[in-house]
Amino acid sequence: MARKKSPTLTEAELRLMDVLWRKQNATVSDVVEALGDPPLAYNTVLTTLRILETKGYVKHSAVGRAFVYAPKVDRDEARSSVIDYVVSRFFDNSPRALMLKLLDTEEISDTEARRLRALLKKDERTQ
Repeated sequence: MARKKSPTLTEAELRLMDVLWRKQNATVSDVVEALGDPPLAYNTVLTTLRILETKGYVKHSAVGRAFVYAPKVDRDEARSSVIDYVVSRFFDNSPRALMLKLLDTEEISDTEARRLRALLKKDERTQ
């Protein structure tokens, strides 16, 4: 049975995207070299880049005989996509429920608390 396609980035895909976000464009060999430990095989990186292209995260262009891959989605867009997925899947489409859960389970600094208060006050004024 085939695995269900992930709407967000898998761990392996995120590793490759991190390289592309840093470099802005890279060949498969460039990505393999930049990955570090644990290493991935050339064919694994190539296959994963093709999957990322199918998902709409990267694009490629031909430069000579090599394909050069570049991100189509920036890091913030990817983060937003993950948050949207988590909110819809686990929090009944309620960003507030996610926020309350995070605040309930995380200890925040005084600076962070002040920032949250300022954001809440700003939100009250705009309503």
